[in-house]
Amino acid sequence: MTDASVTTARGPVPSGSRHTSRRPGPWHAAVWIAPAAFVIVFVFAYAIYQLVVQSFKYQGKWTGWDNFRIVLTDPLFLTALKHNMELLLCVPVLIAIALLLAIVLSETVRGHSFFRGVLFFPYILPVTVVGVVLGQLLTLNGPVNTALNGLGLGKLAADWLGDPNIALWTMGAVIVWKEVGFGIVLFLARILSLPTETYEAAALDGAGFWRKHWSITLPQMTGVIAFYAVTEAIVMVSWVFNYVYIMTNGQGGPGDSTVVTELYIYRSAFQDQQIELAAAAAVILFLITLFLVIIFFRLQRKSLLAVVGE
Repeated sequence: MTDASVTTARGPVPSGSRHTSRRPGPWHAAVWIAPAAFVIVFVFAYAIYQLVVQSFKYQGKWTGWDNFRIVLTDPLFLTALKHNMELLLCVPVLIAIALLLAIVLSETVRGHSFFRGVLFFPYILPVTVVGVVLGQLLTLNGPVNTALNGLGLGKLAADWLGDPNIALWTMGAVIVWKEVGFGIVLFLARILSLPTETYEAAALDGAGFWRKHWSITLPQMTGVIAFYAVTEAIVMVSWVFNYVYIMTNGQGGPGDSTVVTELYIYRSAFQDQQIELAAAAAVILFLITLFLVIIFFRLQRKSLLAVVGE
């Protein structure tokens, strides 16, 4: 049939329009997104608004910046904030370990899935389980020190959670152990998506293991590394309360050696009944987290512009 049109019940239809469909406009997406967006705005935006309002009041009366001045001059809050900043040093360690293990796994032919599952397993464990189990393992007379003494490595044994000089770093090591699995899977997925021809050409040119991944893999990983770095930085700043609370019985001890900003907020709100001070501290923590998110989006934009520019 060579007719330029087809007759239907509604009349002739031009052949050029038979396979065309109407593309939904931008408002179609807005209609579908609107219900979820409304819920998010109502739940989170309203809660943040109330938090900010509360931080400027005391017993229902407007006090301006007084709550923020009290919090920012409180030595305990400054100590807690300092501990969060020190935990940020774990982020480069996380990136290095996750990237190295991801590269090694990408080169492994046999047992690839098994090792990936083993390394990712800690990440899916509840923080409560991790805190309770490792808190028992790392006590002064716990299995870790017992094993070290049995192996003749008693000099390495320590009071991991009872020594104020190392308690915070023990907490950081526990967080690294749990969080590194996410980075491994993230980096490995990116590495496996890279074209193999580039690696084969580099191998033919005599590039070794380190040279190959330094010159080919790393430049292709900048966006993923930036995402992981900012994600884990947010964890170190505002998601370590569960570890500290469980492993120190809610004390942040010994002394104040493991107190973090979230624990400070919890103490102010529920132990000291200083709701307004807790709100002010929470606002400060929110602004720090928001700053990290803005940094991430700026890094992502620069990476995207670099790719488009190439």
